[in-house]
Amino acid sequence: MATLAADTLIRPAADDRFFLRAAILMALTVAAGFSLQLAAGRSTFHSPLLVHAHAVTFMGWVTLYLLQNVFVATDRMALHRRLGWIGAAWLVPMIVLGCWVTVAMVRRGQVPFFFRPLQFLIFDPMTLFAFVGLTIAAVRLRRDPMWHRRLHYCRMSLLLGPAFGRLLPLPLLQPWAWETVFAATLIFPAAGIVADLRRTGHVHPAWRWGVGTMLAAFVVTEAITFSPAGTAIYGAVSAGSKGASVPALGFGTPPTGPLITGRTAAR
Repeated sequence: MATLAADTLIRPAADDRFFLRAAILMALTVAAGFSLQLAAGRSTFHSPLLVHAHAVTFMGWVTLYLLQNVFVATDRMALHRRLGWIGAAWLVPMIVLGCWVTVAMVRRGQVPFFFRPLQFLIFDPMTLFAFVGLTIAAVRLRRDPMWHRRLHYCRMSLLLGPAFGRLLPLPLLQPWAWETVFAATLIFPAAGIVADLRRTGHVHPAWRWGVGTMLAAFVVTEAITFSPAGTAIYGAVSAGSKGASVPALGFGTPPTGPLITGRTAAR
């Protein structure tokens, strides 16, 4: 109880400021990553409706997360709670569209050449499942703000993978492109841990659960990718499509022209 009381005392002055600043940095990271893609000509607005729906849904989530931290920092808790339930419902289209886009890219053989197609097929949904698990835990612990916001923060960090993937020179990091992206998503939780140590002298246990979930998703992804089960999953998903002719654990050939994501409709 003494620890909880101490944590509550530092929340308004230190916690609110840190999490708001981190949310702004996260939003800027996402904006920078996708803006760079567009400026470099690797993204196009002439993409299938599925790609646009996926983009709007996930960008909407980034906006929701930023607003939630703004509402807490400005002591508008009623708005924070109302928006929180909208965010909980938002999970459904995120899961559906996230998995749908991944399968579509695998089936049409358009996985980025620096990723193994099978690994791509596994790590996108696995990231979403870990994200949902952390969200559920955070909602259940919503009456304890120290746990609630740290778990939400870790699950938001997981979603930064695509942004970091667009900022890092992944073609030069093959065959460790995905592993590098995952390592980058740990930057924000690491900053949170350091901030806790500087303010209180100890690491809140929520970080161990949040980062532990992120690491568990990574380990499970690697285990499935290089297992017979992973090969079977890839075969079932890609059956009857162009993707079936692409080696599950191979790397594609770099395009001779510009790589434009989402330029064709899925089969």
